Amino acid sequence: MPAIDVWWGHLPSGAVGATDGEVIYLDSRQSQAQRRSTLTHELVHVERGHRGCQPEIIERDVQREAARRLIPMPLLLDKLSWTEDLAELASECWVDRPTLMARLDSLTEAERAQIVDLYERTERGA
Repeated sequence: MPAIDVWWGHLPSGAVGATDGEVIYLDSRQSQAQRRSTLTHELVHVERGHRGCQPEIIERDVQREAARRLIPMPLLLDKLSWTEDLAELASECWVDRPTLMARLDSLTEAERAQIVDLYERTERGA
């Protein structure tokens, strides 16, 4: 990937991140988990050659890809083995809540089966 500059400052209109393909703009008022989530989201845009605002369907796909990268299945299973609280789960995965929700909403059937298996083993005390 070519060198990308990152600009930190106050973005207008409540935006948390943006890119023009050469610079990633991040709002400095975000928490560390939010910054990590936003930066990964914007990096996916850069990788895909996006510049500026994208249609909602593209944004949703980019959000899901960023979530998959930030929350691999082994990490998700590990954290789900001891918490079902979404705020705690997001914190433990070091992401913001929208990123966690994008990951949960885009689970594959095989990933869902792994979670069901985890809960069944937990119920049996295995």
